[in-house]
Amino acid sequence: MISAPVAGAGRTIIIGAGQAGLQVAVELRQAGYAGAVSLVGAEAAQPYHRPPLSKAYLTGEKTLDALQMRGEAFYTEQTIAFRPGLAATSIDRSARQVTLADGSTLSYDHLVLATGASARPLSCPGHDLAGVMTLRSLEDATALKARLGTARHLVVVGGGFIGLEAAASARKLGLAVTVLEMQDRLMARAVGPDVSQHFAAVHRSHGVDVRLGQGIAAVIGEAGHATGVRTTAGDALPADIVLAGIGVTPNTVLAEAAGLPVSNGIVVDEAQHTSDRSIFALGDVCAFPAPHGTGLIRLESVQNAVDQAKVVAAGIMGQQARYQAVPWFWSDQYDLKLQMVGLSQGHDAVIERGERSANRFSVFYMKAGRLIAIDSINRPADHMRGRKLLAPGAAPILADAIDTHFAARRD
Repeated sequence: MISAPVAGAGRTIIIGAGQAGLQVAVELRQAGYAGAVSLVGAEAAQPYHRPPLSKAYLTGEKTLDALQMRGEAFYTEQTIAFRPGLAATSIDRSARQVTLADGSTLSYDHLVLATGASARPLSCPGHDLAGVMTLRSLEDATALKARLGTARHLVVVGGGFIGLEAAASARKLGLAVTVLEMQDRLMARAVGPDVSQHFAAVHRSHGVDVRLGQGIAAVIGEAGHATGVRTTAGDALPADIVLAGIGVTPNTVLAEAAGLPVSNGIVVDEAQHTSDRSIFALGDVCAFPAPHGTGLIRLESVQNAVDQAKVVAAGIMGQQARYQAVPWFWSDQYDLKLQMVGLSQGHDAVIERGERSANRFSVFYMKAGRLIAIDSINRPADHMRGRKLLAPGAAPILADAIDTHFAARRD
């Protein structure tokens, strides 16, 4: 019979050496965890910050060294057995063992799945031509950076954060850029219509050809290399690089093979437990209970990874903790810092304050008279105030959220 995991002791294996996985290891050692910690990463690189990949790293403003989260000495000092370049291939839940790609096995008392997500590739004709790329990993970013140095035309497929950040970086480097977005506005999953419209105007003012309601029908090529694209509207566009920014797929194969429930992510409870009490999941790969009992959601953000890591570490230490943090995100495009707090889906009124013409304004999203989210552009004070107002237990009304002389506009 397999004994129950011992809180605060034993052997903890963390699969995934990104922000979420490394943060669990850090939190455990800071909490005084005395057990063995193994950090297993499929990538050969040291754990690195992912957000700069589409921005400062692409433009050369940040080097590889600047991306590293911790120096090599950290793992030795904290007695964390870091195993880079080794994917986990299977989990034996009965024996509490993980098999790695080199055939070795590790035994665990606590297992943490921080396997992240993978970029969705294009599937249209010509998707396999050289120059058709994704941007998710350091390897992706390094390859894209090299091509940007000689390319003239970039077509970005998808108007989300990654695609738009890469578009802004490419314009800074002098490339001609076209963004194709199938929906009728940019960043539709993350921000409200007013913010979408503003960012479309800003990108156009920087020379980006933003085409809404259009996708990619095919990549055109010669001698195995991309030379252009054909859009769903029938237009032909030149392209040395075609960048797919069409979202990600959570890396759930390992969990599914182990018999853990999956629904657009590894299903966890508020304590980040899977259906197996000895296994936790967090970060981009997990689907967790949404605030206000509205089902399961999955978030892709540094904040989400860090806050959930604290919950996982507390659980391993035998403490009672639940993930209830207010979600917040950010995106840097040109000289605009977009900061988002809360989830605006389902809002029934919006309030705007600031100056759009100066690229300094915020949009407050209300639902039934309560503040549920804020999108801020170059107004960090509004963002920080929103994080306090939307903290767990708070129920801000209109008067709390904003000056009363701003009237709400019903959508």
